[in-house]
Amino acid sequence: MKRRTKKRRPIKMDDLAELAGVSKSTVSRALSDNPLVSKKTRDRIKQLAKEHNYRLNVNARNFFLKETLTIAVLMPSANNADWRILDPFFLELLGNIADALNEAGHELLLAKTSGQSVNWIEEYTKLQRCDGMILIGQGSEHDKINHLWETFDAFVVWGAKLPGQKYCSVGSDNFNGGKMAAEYLLSLGRKRLAFLGDRELPEVMLRFKGYLAALKQAGIEPDEQLELSTPFESDAAFTATVRLIESGASFDSIVAASDVLAMSAIRALKQYDLEVPDDISIIGYDDIMLSSYYNPALTTVRQNCAEGGHQMVKNLLRILDGEEPVSVLLPTELVIRSSCSGPPTRKKSR
Repeated sequence: MKRRTKKRRPIKMDDLAELAGVSKSTVSRALSDNPLVSKKTRDRIKQLAKEHNYRLNVNARNFFLKETLTIAVLMPSANNADWRILDPFFLELLGNIADALNEAGHELLLAKTSGQSVNWIEEYTKLQRCDGMILIGQGSEHDKINHLWETFDAFVVWGAKLPGQKYCSVGSDNFNGGKMAAEYLLSLGRKRLAFLGDRELPEVMLRFKGYLAALKQAGIEPDEQLELSTPFESDAAFTATVRLIESGASFDSIVAASDVLAMSAIRALKQYDLEVPDDISIIGYDDIMLSSYYNPALTTVRQNCAEGGHQMVKNLLRILDGEEPVSVLLPTELVIRSSCSGPPTRKKSR
């Protein structure tokens, strides 16, 4: 009796995608000579297909190929996720991401996560609701995100570049931004600089380190009484500023880690009849649209949201095309308005 030989299973698109280290949609595009995939990646996938006798099935291509990708924008758990979604800087950044995706012909999916599960990132990726993800800020999730990169790399993070980081990030030069803010106040003759912000967040910690570097450079010893750690919430910033005023600690200026925190601090100062900038100078961070219309118009450190959105989308599409992403550190810019002045002339400075 003739022995039957075991038939070898023909290679599928899934297999080829795994061999190439790319998505199924990238395989489909490459084998269809779609210019969205770089020539180098197209040639590599075609060579693999040839070596494994794979031919693109038209029906499979139509099923798997998504000419319009869906990109999810997620935010790691925060003290108050609802507030952060309404934060003007986040909304501006989100708008720029949407613009960049729209220009590339893709769609945005906004996803809110509670962070209640310790494995929420992995759980979300398993739902396969999107082709790729943009995470807004690492929060306290740096180690989880690093671990995720080992099994799922179709994402980019808006945030600080951190030691031992494996994933791709796009963010502002927070250290120099914080240093720039403090240096400007010192150049005006201010000597007692308070810092307002949540140092648990990597981006804010870098701004704080820049603030400390400027003080050290000026020969000024930091004062722990003036280091106010507060979450990115308007009421919390107001309360922290009130406590600083009532503590009797001497200060003549405030470096705030965001424009919203700076505006809340100004409200508290006015409640105690302290004028900005005559008594207390204050500088924000972000340069949200409202900053130039506030009273007084807010001096701030500008983050380049438009370029940030563009770079995040560009890097994510590179990853989806099987190419190496490049982390980007964007320069910050000091925007001088009316909330800062020379040394206080009245005795009301704290």
